[in-house]
Amino acid sequence: MNDDMKIIAHRGYSAKYPELTRLAFEKALELPVHGIECDVRLTLDGEVVLIHDPVIDRVANGRGRVSTATLARLRDHNFGDAEHPQQVLTLPEVLEMVKTHDDKHIYIETKHPMRYGRILEEQVVRALRHASLLDDPRIHVISFSAAAVARMRHLAPGVDRIHLRRKIERWLNPVDTHPGHPTGLGVSLWRARRRPDLIGSHGLPTYLWTVNEPADMLWARDRGVDMMATDEPELALRTLGG
Repeated sequence: MNDDMKIIAHRGYSAKYPELTRLAFEKALELPVHGIECDVRLTLDGEVVLIHDPVIDRVANGRGRVSTATLARLRDHNFGDAEHPQQVLTLPEVLEMVKTHDDKHIYIETKHPMRYGRILEEQVVRALRHASLLDDPRIHVISFSAAAVARMRHLAPGVDRIHLRRKIERWLNPVDTHPGHPTGLGVSLWRARRRPDLIGSHGLPTYLWTVNEPADMLWARDRGVDMMATDEPELALRTLGG
């Protein structure tokens, strides 16, 4: 049993506030959780922004692809709601937020495939270096892309890097090999329920996503999950006694 399972606020406190916005991260960072998780993409002008989807249609009052818009254009849109209007957040901005909380970690998911390829990891490393966080143990880069994990090993070998397993790897990667020498492995709750042997496999820490029900939270803790991403950080704290 892992009584010290780390609670990670997935896209900030996204069950209650607009995902990946300043407000969602502010509220998450106020809680006694281990850290926060964010998704990053590149804009047309090379800015690293916190948006999960390749298009903004679901999360903003506009339409279009992130990769073909400039940061200034994205900031014309509301990424919150009528009650909580929010501008798109950049990686440097959220890193500054984390720096004001000495005990908080950040899990940065680089989204692939995307048109700019390896430039995304290069820009992430640049942002970390500029924030003086490149060698900080609170920084974790995660990705479904094995190539991205390998790039991070080359660009910043000291940064913790977690490879997230896709569902399709059940067939494409049945022996569960991971190029890039990840320092941790991720698995979805759905797949972990069906293959609990993947938890702790290869002797590496396990990152589990996205766990929002109390019974699943307790199941994850009792199976030895190391890091649990949840949209419901307050519920997780109550459930797990945090």
